[in-house]
Amino acid sequence: MTKTIPAYQRIKNAILDNIHSGKWQAGNAISTEMALAKEFGVSRMTVNRALKELSEERVLERRQGSGTFVAQQQFNHTFVEVRNIAQDLKSANRDYQAQVVSKRILTAAMLDDELRRKFDINKVAVSSNTNADTTVMDDSTGADSSSDVDVLYEVKIIHFADGQPIQFEERWVDAQKVPEFIEQDFSVVNTSDYLIAKSPLERGRYTIRALAAPDEIAVLLQIAPQSPTLVLRRQTYSAGRVLTFVKMWHAGDRYQFSGEL
Repeated sequence: MTKTIPAYQRIKNAILDNIHSGKWQAGNAISTEMALAKEFGVSRMTVNRALKELSEERVLERRQGSGTFVAQQQFNHTFVEVRNIAQDLKSANRDYQAQVVSKRILTAAMLDDELRRKFDINKVAVSSNTNADTTVMDDSTGADSSSDVDVLYEVKIIHFADGQPIQFEERWVDAQKVPEFIEQDFSVVNTSDYLIAKSPLERGRYTIRALAAPDEIAVLLQIAPQSPTLVLRRQTYSAGRVLTFVKMWHAGDRYQFSGEL
């Protein structure tokens, strides 16, 4: 049986596309429930579910008696500082290069527990709407969790300063939100820059830990096994969902984090 995206999710995707493309700006009224129901050939109940979820995700604002509007966001990707190692090294007048180690497309069955938890794709929901076009779907991607639908893209990249590896990046990206991500040449395009350009970041969360380098990481960073490393784990959100999760391994004697208070 052909897997299809639920009707309410198709409506959400269409609304998000209009916002991200600039067709609907912050503060603009969107199409009415009746108009959306007619456009997608569904009931108003299905439309209501899509608008309700987008309101809960702070993408839309519903005003009783007035309609539904694109929310005046209290955030903007420029307020989420995402460190770009390429810019940092070039600003320090150091020669920068990136080497792509691997790129993969992952299905739900290929994910480990950490990735399922980070992207919230371990919960299966059953749509109760008869117009939903589907039966059992995955919460975050709209895909049957047992199918072969692409759910995440994985890239692994070594970043070099003056010919010496300084950071190893392991990154996972929601394949449905940024479908062309995997096609990019990340020896030329910076992953963070590309994601910010395609899907503005609203917030993020990160941790930094000192860890001994596992053998495979030590080889990539050209350091001795069990050498100290600084590992930054960061997940960033767009439209209320995790857009990307990244692990950045830094050789402890070649890198430091600093800032101003």
